[in-house]
Amino acid sequence: MKPERAFIAERAVARHSPALSRREPSPADLMPVMEIGLERLVRAMRGALAPLVGGIPPQVACPRPEETTLEEFVDSAPSLAAWSVYAAGTGSDRLLSVVDGETLLRLVDRAFGGPGDAPLPLPRELPLSTELMVQRLEAILALRLGEALEAKPAIRPLRRDNRLDQVQPYAPGTRLVVLTVEVSEAGRVPWSMRLAIPAAALGRIVALPVRPAPGTRRRGPADPMSAPFSDMPLPVAALLVDMEMPLSTISDFAVGQVLTLPIARSVPVSVAGRTLAHGAIGAVDDRVAIQISQLS
Repeated sequence: MKPERAFIAERAVARHSPALSRREPSPADLMPVMEIGLERLVRAMRGALAPLVGGIPPQVACPRPEETTLEEFVDSAPSLAAWSVYAAGTGSDRLLSVVDGETLLRLVDRAFGGPGDAPLPLPRELPLSTELMVQRLEAILALRLGEALEAKPAIRPLRRDNRLDQVQPYAPGTRLVVLTVEVSEAGRVPWSMRLAIPAAALGRIVALPVRPAPGTRRRGPADPMSAPFSDMPLPVAALLVDMEMPLSTISDFAVGQVLTLPIARSVPVSVAGRTLAHGAIGAVDDRVAIQISQLS
């Protein structure tokens, strides 16, 4: 039976919106965003690690993330190590970190007033004394990484063990993106922490920048309190004293000599060479501090 006329649809055929059917971002798509986040992580980790290494901020570096497999990541880890699992994202996504056991023993020795030596030969398992140090490193890494990558909800530690098989969060062959936090101090052995993120979960953990819809324009000036302006480092200086001394006194300087400095009650605080505030000198946690008392 042949119809007398062609059928005509009553309404237009539905089409999928490109915005709804777009693919998940790949690690390559997210790499520029991660590199910006790692720059923020480096700055934050220097101050966060200072209390663990004697109060002086160490040098911190984060090389470009690398892609690897679970097996390759495990093979590159030391035999004596602390493994930690973190919750990330809105579902069941998990992160995995590893810290060298010898590094932990050195940090614990320093925490108890020692020179920072590890026992030789190394023990077959980490002692209980390293447990608290591992927890402190976990808390620092989870908080600072979450802030740097703008991860929502926040990254949080779940469990830890000296053996990977007790905390194994991934199936064999899982593809991972590995971040390395390298820490170095003058005159000491450098150390590092490594963190693995499943490549398939990267887009759910790393916050992508929101792009305006096609045809729209940003109106008004950019908010200086938003990224990338809010993360821009600026030099801050507090001038404690500005005085003149005769050349004869300066030429007689000697080790152990005490100089009397007439420090003013109101100390100017400048940012990038411009005085923005004045404050009073005090102390917080054995450190010199300034309490802002006036804005210029």
